[in-house]
Amino acid sequence: QMQLVESGGGLVQAGGSLRLSCAASRRPYSSYVMAWLRQAPGKEREFVAAIRWSSGRTYYADSVKGRFTISRDNANNTVYLQMNSLILEDTAVCCCAAGTNIYSEYVDWGQGTQVTVTS
Repeated sequence: QMQLVESGGGLVQAGGSLRLSCAASRRPYSSYVMAWLRQAPGKEREFVAAIRWSSGRTYYADSVKGRFTISRDNANNTVYLQMNSLILEDTAVCCCAAGTNIYSEYVDWGQGTQVTVTS
């Protein structure tokens, strides 16, 4: 099992930016997708973004396209989520996950990091 540790969450004003990091305990398998998901208060968990570890191809939810950027650092087994132009609706616990499917059935999960956007 691969351990995932997120960091970088916090409190930010609307319009601001945050960068989340997800450090993996080992190199992800080449077939793996690394993803960010989030769960807002009272809502179901939703997909945010994902990146294929081998090719770097990225995928985004419509709600974050143009504002968020997912990237990876192969040397450090780390995935990042750069979040710009944050809005109140981005407030959520953000989790890093890994697996072979892009949008579901992840096999490894992080503990999550809180992102709070204020007006």
